[in-house]
Formats: sequence, structure tokens, C-alpha cells
Amino acid sequence: MKKTQFCLIPLLTLLCCSMLTDAPLPAGENTDLPKVEVSNVHQVFDNGEHNAFTDMIEFKGKYYLTFRTCPGGHMLFPTSRVLIMQSDDARTWKQVDEFSVPKRDVRDPHFLIFKDKLFVYTGTWYCGDSAPKTRTINEHLGFAVWSADGNEWSKPIMLEGTYGHYIWRAAAYKDKAYLCGRRIRHFAQGDKDRELIETAILESDDGLVWKTASLFNEKQGDETAFLFEENGDLLAVGRSGSNPAWVMRSRPPFEKWDRKQLDRYIGGPLLAKWGDRYLVGGRQRKNGKYVTSLYWFKDDQLHEFASLPSGGDNSYPGILILSPDHALISYYSSHEKDEDGKPITAIYMADLKLKNK
Repeated sequence: MKKTQFCLIPLLTLLCCSMLTDAPLPAGENTDLPKVEVSNVHQVFDNGEHNAFTDMIEFKGKYYLTFRTCPGGHMLFPTSRVLIMQSDDARTWKQVDEFSVPKRDVRDPHFLIFKDKLFVYTGTWYCGDSAPKTRTINEHLGFAVWSADGNEWSKPIMLEGTYGHYIWRAAAYKDKAYLCGRRIRHFAQGDKDRELIETAILESDDGLVWKTASLFNEKQGDETAFLFEENGDLLAVGRSGSNPAWVMRSRPPFEKWDRKQLDRYIGGPLLAKWGDRYLVGGRQRKNGKYVTSLYWFKDDQLHEFASLPSGGDNSYPGILILSPDHALISYYSSHEKDEDGKPITAIYMADLKLKNK
């Protein structure tokens, strides 16, 4: 088994110059979008297991990275765990917490800062004692751990109001926390019909007890990344299975929506604001293969500026905005092999720097 790596070791820096790509949509009036230099692409963590589904955040002067690790692989296993890493400089990382939930698969951990606490939310599939032959969202349940200082963490706490919801990304606005929760309409039996899967906005006063606030999507619901503007406007980018993704807008109390379909599929979407610009990331199909790509989002169009070294099982990026012209992206990928020539699924990072015009 390959030794676990906690320090950032540059492996793919030579590839960075070839990562810049022209925007796939006409630039036209969008010539003001900055060029981005991708550099220092490197592997962060590999312990010989399946490592995936990343997120990053800054909290009280330190940086945090979280992801899932599992000896069984991508699918559902009660042996899966969530790791939380901490760093003073976003270069060298140490583990500060690891948790699992008995008889459940934990995955898709996401951070949220809410009421001066750092939360990590995870959706969990029911497994029993081994990998289940069947699964249903109706048995899904959200859990969380939290910390006031980033060092001492709570035990996993079941999230009231999330049973039957596949929880995903989180955000906060004023005194409320919000979660993306995918569910089957009326909790019907079976989730094969994507028309029955809706994506709810769950709302909480304390980050632990949740209720439905509205719906991102009433059908073909899926992983949804979202953020709040200062005035309360909500912007979201939602996956729709293998179909083109959706961009969605609303304002509290989220009774009216503007929904438009984008021009491509996005798996494991990321949505972030970098200065006054919007950045989107996630998995796309490119030349018959899946890769993790990054885009500027403007005027309801995606303008690709980079495809990261990636392949096979990959994507689910997180981002740290370090300065007005410097950011750090985390993601996972299966494009490298171990000493025996077998593919590994590891955690990677890359630096993004805005180039002067």
C-alpha cells in the first residue's frame, strides 16, 4: 500500500502551461474576462484507497480540506470515512479529524461556517454490514461534525429533517443555514425515474435541525452548488444527471425562480465568487473522456479557461480564494498509476493566478 502523503509534492508542474484553453463559447463582449495561469499541479493525498469528493475553506486564520476515503472504492461501503485536514499555509497539511457512521457510507463532505462554528456535512447511504445490492435515496440521512476552533471536533451528529434527503453543498445567509437536499418526490418507491427526483433547499436556525424552504428543481434534481449575494439573491448551478446543467436564480422566500439550461453537462459542480466574477468547476465530457474543467460564468454562459490533469473517476472540486489574483483548487482524479501500474484515485491541488493583461 502506498504511504499516505500529507505534504504537497509537485508532480505535474510541467503540464500547467498546456492547461490553458480557449473559451468554447464566443468571447465577443466578454473580452474583459481575465486569463488564468494554472501552475503547481500536484498530488496532495494518496493512501492506497479511493479518495474523492473534496471541499476547502478558510476558518479563523487556518485552511481546511475535507474528502472521503474508502478501501472499497467509489460505491457504497460502511468502511468509508471522512478526513479533515488543516494547514497554516495551504501547502503542508495535517489531519485533525476522521469520522464515519456505523452501517452507513459517508461521502460528499462539505464545509460551512455558521454562527462561529465550522461544520462538515456529509450525506450517508444506508449499507448495513457490507456493500448493499440495492440502494434508495429514501434511506439517506445527513450527518455533521462541527468545531469551534478547528482542532477539537464533535462526534457525528444526525441531522434532524434530512431523512430521505441526499444532502450536498451548504451556504449561509444572515441567521440561516441552507443545504442542498436531493429527494424523491413524495418519497415514492424507487429512484430510477429522474423526473421524480427533486432538489430541495433545506433551511436551519442552528445547522442541525432542518426543514424545507423551497426547491431548486422540481424534476431531474441533482448535485447543486449555490451562493448568496449580499442582497440575498441566490445563484445556483445544478447538475442534471448526464444532461446539460442548470443555472437557477431566486430571492428569499424562494417562491419565484428563473431557470435556464446551460450548454453542457457538469458533474460535481463548484460555484464560487472570485472578486466580482463567478467561477464554475466540475466534470465534463471532452474528446470522449471525463475531465475536470474550470470556467468563468458570465451572461449565462460558461467560458472555459482550464482543463486540469484528470481522467477516469474525477472532479468534485473545492476552492480557496487566497487573494484578489490567487486561488487554490482541490479535486480528485484517477489519471495516475501506482508502482504496480494500477490506477490510483488521489486528491490533487493546483494554483490559479490571474494574468496581467
